Amino acid sequence: MPRPTIDDVATLAGVSIKTVSRVVNREPNVRESTRDKVDKAIASLGYSPNPSARNLASHHARLIVLVYDDPSAYEAPSSGYIINMQEGALKACRKSGFELLIHPCNYRNKDVGKELTELIGQVRPAGIIVAAPLSNMPKIVRAISATKTPCVRLSIGSANVKEYTVATNDRDISAEMTRYLVSLGHRRIAFIRGNKQHKAVGNRFDGYRDGLQESGIAYLEKLVVDGDNSIGSGERCAEQLLKLNPRPTAIFAANDDMAAGVLRVATRLGIEVPRELSIAGCDDISLAQQLYPALTTIRQPLSAMAETASLALIDGSRGRPSAPMLETIPGSIQVRESTAPPPQ
Repeated sequence: MPRPTIDDVATLAGVSIKTVSRVVNREPNVRESTRDKVDKAIASLGYSPNPSARNLASHHARLIVLVYDDPSAYEAPSSGYIINMQEGALKACRKSGFELLIHPCNYRNKDVGKELTELIGQVRPAGIIVAAPLSNMPKIVRAISATKTPCVRLSIGSANVKEYTVATNDRDISAEMTRYLVSLGHRRIAFIRGNKQHKAVGNRFDGYRDGLQESGIAYLEKLVVDGDNSIGSGERCAEQLLKLNPRPTAIFAANDDMAAGVLRVATRLGIEVPRELSIAGCDDISLAQQLYPALTTIRQPLSAMAETASLALIDGSRGRPSAPMLETIPGSIQVRESTAPPPQ
């Protein structure tokens, strides 16, 4: 039996081939009754559009590429941050009949620009989402821009944008977390900074300082150490901070992976959390609730950010590009068992 064609669907539904194409591509401005007729005809005939033909019909594939920092480049890699973004991007793509290609990218590679240029040439995506910290790196942004491929950058850490950009309120919500720790009675609150090339993570440090100042607490340089966003770096930073005398009563880490490293060290040293030490993180990856005690953290709307970015690219591929702007999706504090008043 011959494979059903788009002409067969159009004939059975009593509509034009163009209308069938618009329904298949999930384009807007199609009457619901018409969409229902076409969907029923597709189901009745068992029609399946040819993805290759659909891609060849335009200059770009119905494909969004998510480019992110390769977690395998770290000593103790974590994929929680990436998984949340993938979920959001997939949600948008599935609703719109697009595919998602994920591409871990080691920005330390001197040929990373060439790598991305070749990838774009091979798959011809409708658009690219670039996650932080790659979204802050000129060689990566320039390589993508040179291909003229639509691009949305996530969490660039700046309010000055010339293109559509999606971010969250890192500085404000980190100040709020610091004030929350102060409200519990903490006065020696340490902070673990993340990857210095990740400007949005840098905004979290600025928020920490804002929170201290707003609470009337002096900033102490010795209570701040540098990590690299990995669990291993969180452990090394915790070992350094917990040797101080007096040691901090609370440690706020710029992401959940480093906060998990702090918890590992506290457990190893016999420091009871939260009775002797409060720990807070940022991102609210799945690991945050799996730890014991469960981690107080800032829920970053990573899934919503990636979904928003994907929909902007999909709309742009249909002739409705988003205007240059910074779209901010606010985070929220999730209070769990890792924080409590300090010991007396």
